[in-house]
Amino acid sequence: MRFEIQEDANGLCIRQFIKERLHLSVKMLKHLKYRPDGICVNGERKTVRYVLRTGDLLTLATEDRDNPHAPAAVDLPLEILYEDDDLVVPLKPANMPTHPSHDHYGDTVANALTYRYTQRGIPFVFRPINRLDRNTSGLLLIARHKMAAGVLSDAMKNGEIQKSYLAILDGEMTTAQGIIDACLHRTAASIIVREVCPPDAPDAAPSKTQYRVLAVGHGHTLVEAIPLTGRTHQLRVHFAHLGHPITGDDLYGTPDPRIGRHALHARTLTFPLPSTGRPLTLTAPLTSDFAALLKLCFPEHPLNNERTASL
Repeated sequence: MRFEIQEDANGLCIRQFIKERLHLSVKMLKHLKYRPDGICVNGERKTVRYVLRTGDLLTLATEDRDNPHAPAAVDLPLEILYEDDDLVVPLKPANMPTHPSHDHYGDTVANALTYRYTQRGIPFVFRPINRLDRNTSGLLLIARHKMAAGVLSDAMKNGEIQKSYLAILDGEMTTAQGIIDACLHRTAASIIVREVCPPDAPDAAPSKTQYRVLAVGHGHTLVEAIPLTGRTHQLRVHFAHLGHPITGDDLYGTPDPRIGRHALHARTLTFPLPSTGRPLTLTAPLTSDFAALLKLCFPEHPLNNERTASL
């Protein structure tokens, strides 16, 4: 990680900067201190007692070492919307799991990114900050090293990372916007399926989704959905609870051959850049299958004029 020291950090020693500005753990600080290139200022190794001056370039060697437990490197198509030394934001296509699991050891985002960095000679540990269901397309936020993962995970806990989704729903909603406030838990019969439950039910997890209707017609509704909490299958269960399941959802609604998966797309992602704290907002182009269904259901909607993902 690289930091150009601004006036508000002038006079801080490196130890103060790392602890107070970056909030790094003692373990990470020890890791940096014992690497030959762990802490440098203007290209020269320094101790944590060095006093920073405006204009100094502080570099911290946060890159991962070789990872013997890395997922298999597999050459898979994966569009990258943003990348820097700290993180990478791929556009996950539908039918691609986020990380390896049973029956999915070589077809995941983790496999594709491991291949990407292996080809560059860069050790890589897969550190996802958010996850998407296998058949949900859209933006993923992946930290490229331990320090960035800590910063971004804290940002997620503090509500500094915002996500919005586009969803096509079955049926025509009559409300323009709203908040779905309904607790969720696993069903008794499955470790995968979730359902709405009373707040005092076993394992009930408070869950809120904000939504706004963008278009209605041809027996469908296009919504922007913002999860205010992050529960498994939250959007899928919440909209099914309203009587408007996501089109094509084979778990909480009805399969639809026009798309072959649930019509849910992680559209926008706002997060602070670990090196500066400045917020960055990214918008994902539509995948071709989502775009095709959108055109069928809402032929006049402006989103039909956008480019589709190159997957």
